[in-house]
Amino acid sequence: MTDFQQRVKVLRERHEALLARKNEPVPYGNGIYEKYRYPILTAEHTPLEWRYDFSEQDNPYLMQRIMMNAVLNAGAIKMDGKYLLVCRVEGADRKSFFAVAESPDGIDGWRFWPEPITMPDTDDPATNVYDMRLTRHEDGWIYGVFCAERHDPSKPADLSAATATAGIARTHDLVSWERLPDLVSPSQQRNVVLHPEFVDGRYAFYTRPQDGFIDTGSGGGIGWALVDDITHAEVRDERIINARHYHTITEVKNGEGPHPLKTPKGWLHLAHGVRGTADGLRYVLYMYMTALDDPTRVIAQPGGYFLVPEGQEYVGDVMNVAFANGWIMDDDGRVLIYYATADTRLHVAVSDVDRLTDYCLHTPEDGLTTAASVETIKRLIRKNIETSKHRNIETSK
Repeated sequence: MTDFQQRVKVLRERHEALLARKNEPVPYGNGIYEKYRYPILTAEHTPLEWRYDFSEQDNPYLMQRIMMNAVLNAGAIKMDGKYLLVCRVEGADRKSFFAVAESPDGIDGWRFWPEPITMPDTDDPATNVYDMRLTRHEDGWIYGVFCAERHDPSKPADLSAATATAGIARTHDLVSWERLPDLVSPSQQRNVVLHPEFVDGRYAFYTRPQDGFIDTGSGGGIGWALVDDITHAEVRDERIINARHYHTITEVKNGEGPHPLKTPKGWLHLAHGVRGTADGLRYVLYMYMTALDDPTRVIAQPGGYFLVPEGQEYVGDVMNVAFANGWIMDDDGRVLIYYATADTRLHVAVSDVDRLTDYCLHTPEDGLTTAASVETIKRLIRKNIETSKHRNIETSK
């Protein structure tokens, strides 16, 4: 065995050990979900064949010819008993692309499919595509809705000026994709999600209208729009169903995460909220519920955040960010929440429909003032005092 072959052998053994590493739940959580100790996917989990030229003649130093920077923001779906993520993979060149990773149980054993997804372009090719939301729609297709980013043609000299539209593609197997025209909208759209069912015989989209690529401007929160023809989708009538509020986790902007989950008590929604801090923008996840008979009517919204970066999750390319655009509900009610931190790596948190429903329906809402928050805390204190008294009486009998 040559020195080159020995180095390849060691490289492959280390990579296989990473892929085979068992994850474990973090103890003493918040009772709502269980986080896991290790990220499920990182840049190091991408196939070695994507990064190395294994020809000794052409790459005698065994260099990474194509470096990967991050694996993040993944759409999620379960097919044929397998848990599948359409991940955003970012190369060292800042270009993101989509790639499918597969697991037998949704937590361990994640492996990427051999090649990234080839996503067809529209007549106006995008420079970058990312953050796909997957929806298995009742029309029989699996749709991927994602951000398509282009250089702003009105500002040719500004190399940071960009535009965002919602790209739409559909598939039956996550291999072959039919690209549809981008969503036509009066405003820029970066976080668009397709509802899994027809509403009044039409396709329904959760939107996030914004004036610019970064700033929401007059955009007021998570929107709702009905579309007659998804092959030529156009937003003509849009209304806000989950608004932003001053001095809250959604002060700067908010957006729908994955499509909502249908439960006996309502639609469960996972979303992200953004606020400004002295250290930049802080992205957190929050939840709300809407009525089964009207997905636009909010029936519950717990106050504050649902999930935030903790410990090493805080550190990465973009600090203080938690983002999710994929989750899976099993037949037994287990819910796997796939979230990214610091725009760097992908994690899983595990809960179930009963717990998430209880969390939404019985957690106090944000009263929007300090005085209201204090009164909410005092009510809980009084309740716990009464519960303790009752327990002591029952014990003494």
